[in-house]
Amino acid sequence: MIDRPSRTVRSAQPNAYPGRRGWDGGTAGRRARKAARKAERPVELRQLRTFEAVVEHRTVTEAAGALGLAPSSVSEQIRALETSLGTALFDRRPRGMALTPAGQRLLPWAARLREQAEQARHETATEHPTVRLGALESLAATHLPPLLAQLADRRPELRVTLQIGSDRGALLADLAGGTLDATLLLDTAGALGGLGFPLPPADLEHLDLRDVPLVLVAAPDHPRRHHTGLRPADLLGTRLLVGSPQCSFALAGHRHFGDRLERLHTGGVTVTRACAERGLGMALLPEFTVREQLAAGTLAPLHLADPPPPLRLRLVWRRDEERARPGLRDVLYGISGTAGAAG
Repeated sequence: MIDRPSRTVRSAQPNAYPGRRGWDGGTAGRRARKAARKAERPVELRQLRTFEAVVEHRTVTEAAGALGLAPSSVSEQIRALETSLGTALFDRRPRGMALTPAGQRLLPWAARLREQAEQARHETATEHPTVRLGALESLAATHLPPLLAQLADRRPELRVTLQIGSDRGALLADLAGGTLDATLLLDTAGALGGLGFPLPPADLEHLDLRDVPLVLVAAPDHPRRHHTGLRPADLLGTRLLVGSPQCSFALAGHRHFGDRLERLHTGGVTVTRACAERGLGMALLPEFTVREQLAAGTLAPLHLADPPPPLRLRLVWRRDEERARPGLRDVLYGISGTAGAAG
């Protein structure tokens, strides 16, 4: 008897055939894997920028025009972003695109992520990022060291180069010309330059770091030494010691006393203070510059009825440089030890 070759018996169950609908690894499986791959796609920075443009312009067509893209490319990027996040970001309406609750939650993150990515790109392009900081000579010894220490704690990888000068105008000119990233100076509260000094033709931003109290001082034997509630008219016939006409203390004295007092231009703080100790006149100076002399009794305060408002220690930088270097703002706030938006 001859054995016949046995025939392969195929199952009648349809799920046993690869490629047939309903098989676990067939069409349904491929669809599931395809959906999973879409969900695993990373969010791209260009998608976030496109998302922000659609939010700003409210239509795909206008967003595409602003970005220099085809409307189909904008739509594709938005769909890809929604797929990556697994949620709809916009409600498509006849009058434009409106954010869904998920889109509203994404919006602040989009700007933050793009800014951080740009900051990382900039700071990794240079091994040691550098900030060039200017400061008035009168501030260098007392105010600059603690600010630099705060910055070193927050940004230990940063290199700082210093330019110390007595000419505010020169520091501001270097700032406007791009040879300085920021500078420290004294001003009044409010708009930049409110103390009365000219500003360079540049778009400047500033951050007030702290108040700098002013005090009117004189030698202990000054004829107004023991008077209280002194008004400018009570000081007529006395001499006011000031530095150069454009120095912060001279400008503050002019704002407070006007032109009624005799003035003697003495130069810098050190000479002005020494002249006051010798009885050559009064001096309106920052309290920190005469603290030791007041404690030692070589200078005495004159008590005004209307004391001058404090000056502001102010950090100034160019707004366009901040945009060109996204990490600069963080550096500047690191100097102050604060965080937030500039004033």
